[in-house]
Amino acid sequence: MLCKVATTKLFVWLATALIATSLPAQKVKVGYDKSVDFSRFSTYTWSDISPRPAHPLLWQTVVTAVDTELQSKGWHKLEKDGDLTLMPEGGIDFNLSGASGTPILPTYSGPPPAINATMWTGAEGGTNVATWESQGTLVLSFVNRTDNKIIWRGSVSQKLDNTDKGKSLELASKAVSKLLRTFPATKQ
Repeated sequence: MLCKVATTKLFVWLATALIATSLPAQKVKVGYDKSVDFSRFSTYTWSDISPRPAHPLLWQTVVTAVDTELQSKGWHKLEKDGDLTLMPEGGIDFNLSGASGTPILPTYSGPPPAINATMWTGAEGGTNVATWESQGTLVLSFVNRTDNKIIWRGSVSQKLDNTDKGKSLELASKAVSKLLRTFPATKQ
């Protein structure tokens, strides 16, 4: 009897381990300017995007997920002149990850924001190295509107299921949630 119970427990544990390892994991990288006091900011504005996204349903899912996450943290979205400008970039299923791939989210079309290299920590800022992968990537950059400097930048890569759009949209929402888990940066 004890052997049957132990065998059953072992089987359940192995099945759980196999399921957990087969789930697609998000790859998150975050960096921020450690000289910035994020408590000074409470509003954000999405940057103007042009041309329109190639995958509008995915784009709307990402926007909704970002807005929901930020609002749950007490941030307020403004149509114009927020404390921070939110710049999205990304690509999906074109064998390139990173913002240099074929965009699902159009790139920002203003003057490029600067990164204070002496105060930056975490993920590298400003590099657009593309690697050959079959996954979606989202990059969010928060730019201080007053001095046009990136103060927080994060990226998340997620394998998406091309055969099940509903599942892919759910995975995209979860990836956004994981990406924004550490936003805004807090002083340690």
